[in-house]
Amino acid sequence: MLKSLLFTCCLLLSGLVWAKEEPKTVKIKTSAICGMCKARIEKNLAFSKGVKESNLDLKDKVVTVTYDPKKTNEEQIKETITKTGYDADTVPADAKGYEKLPACCKKDSKMNHHE
Repeated sequence: MLKSLLFTCCLLLSGLVWAKEEPKTVKIKTSAICGMCKARIEKNLAFSKGVKESNLDLKDKVVTVTYDPKKTNEEQIKETITKTGYDADTVPADAKGYEKLPACCKKDSKMNHHE
């Protein structure tokens, strides 16, 4: 009886360890301007550990990111966006990343933007 109870407890615990956590989705406001910005942000997020999918809506400048919470979190996703050179919600763009952006992708640019 004790062996049976012990075995059952072990099975339950191993099930908890191997239980798959559901992906999470977060929406982050960016300073993206054009199609080049969209491609740059989505590409960098695609190479980020744990990010399953990202889609930047240029109309409202919001990127929707689906990710594995065991591998990344919202703060790391925002860090990727800011290091790419864009604002992420209230977190300002990293200065080095921003300087690397093409002139047309900078917030203060008066240039025509590539859609």
